Amino acid sequence: MLLPQGRVLVVHVPSRLPGTAWRFEGRYLKRAGDDLTPLGSAELQAIFAETGPDFSAECCPGPGLQDLVQAAIAVFRERWAQKSRDARKLQWSDAETLTNAELLVDGQLTYAALIMFGSRVALGRWLAQDELVFEYRSSNASGPAADREDYREGLFVWQDALWDKINLRNDKQSYQDGLFRMDLLTFDEVPVREALLNAIAHRDYRLGGSVFVRQYPQRLEVVSPGGFPPGITPANILEQQNPRNRRLAEALARCGLIERSGQGMNLMFESAVRQGKQLPSFAGTAAHEVRLTLDGLVRSPAFVRFLERLGEQTLRSFATDDFLALDALHREQALTPALKERLPGLISAGAVESVGRGRGVRYILSAAFHAALGASGTHTRKKGLDHDTNKALLLKHVTKQQAQGAPLAQLRQVLPAMPSSAVQALMHELRDERLVILEGLRRWARWKLAQ
Repeated sequence: MLLPQGRVLVVHVPSRLPGTAWRFEGRYLKRAGDDLTPLGSAELQAIFAETGPDFSAECCPGPGLQDLVQAAIAVFRERWAQKSRDARKLQWSDAETLTNAELLVDGQLTYAALIMFGSRVALGRWLAQDELVFEYRSSNASGPAADREDYREGLFVWQDALWDKINLRNDKQSYQDGLFRMDLLTFDEVPVREALLNAIAHRDYRLGGSVFVRQYPQRLEVVSPGGFPPGITPANILEQQNPRNRRLAEALARCGLIERSGQGMNLMFESAVRQGKQLPSFAGTAAHEVRLTLDGLVRSPAFVRFLERLGEQTLRSFATDDFLALDALHREQALTPALKERLPGLISAGAVESVGRGRGVRYILSAAFHAALGASGTHTRKKGLDHDTNKALLLKHVTKQQAQGAPLAQLRQVLPAMPSSAVQALMHELRDERLVILEGLRRWARWKLAQ
């Protein structure tokens, strides 16, 4: 702009998108006069609680029904009729199908319609970032992929073709169960499809990047543009839902491809546990992308045999947290409070047993697991001998200390693998049996042999 006094430069800074806050060098900043100051926790919480715009529900000016793949719409219509058990939907025209699915509004196609059914030409013209790039790499070495293919068409055009390509190099892993030899695929179809659908349904289409699917011999990586939606983290992703593209998610739910309740992620975790594999990982996820890794290696065939011996009916009654609790016990990891609440039900199902009493109680997988492992003797030791043996070791140490007694810290050195509360519980049992006494308080307390 030119004025008599000289040239004026006007800089327009657009407002942030609802529900988003940009971070710079680890801090969220705001303008305060001529300075920048960090946003407070209350301000951040209010921003993240905002509802962001649903890109998939916006109408795309330009394309029409002729820019969609009719065969893809027909597949959607058939799946929808089957899911709703309403054969009358099969008589709808393409326009009626899209209108009833809220993908055609006032004669204009939404971006969700393009994402699901768009032709290659249409996407290249109006939504070029809606692209999935598949790569197969035989190793982690850099360089060109051994196989690469780009999919820039509607989801219903390529979804089956992509699974077929992944399945071409889907090796079987065998394990022995008695006289029978069992096979497990490295990549199970259900979690793979769920991972792909999550990447398409929840990516940020306002960003220009593509979805990348990288297959390795024993792992599959799915990288999608845009970080987690506000309020979603790897820690709460199984309990919280915040769909970034609601219209698209609703359409996919209508035909049964995804569950509105967010059960797709639960299926991925349950499948990993049931097949003795590592849990899905979000390592490498950042503010600009979500990185999901599915591990394909069967790491514990014995754990798979154990779950199979529980019976399919029992396994169907388990919630996701039940599988996660069993997985944590198998890996000898600490249980979260939410997983501990599942233990009574798992004990009733015969999957878990308790060892000890009171504050010193511990939980182990049942005898069926150790039988599958071929280590029934180990179960006997953990279930019966450990408790009495630990008490005997503690009593022996107290006897050795004679009149000076033994403080709790010294007793913990006798059983370093046990928590302090468990050691205390054993000592209280010895006191109830009148074998030891406790003299003194707090740090001066000493356990001594009873007279």
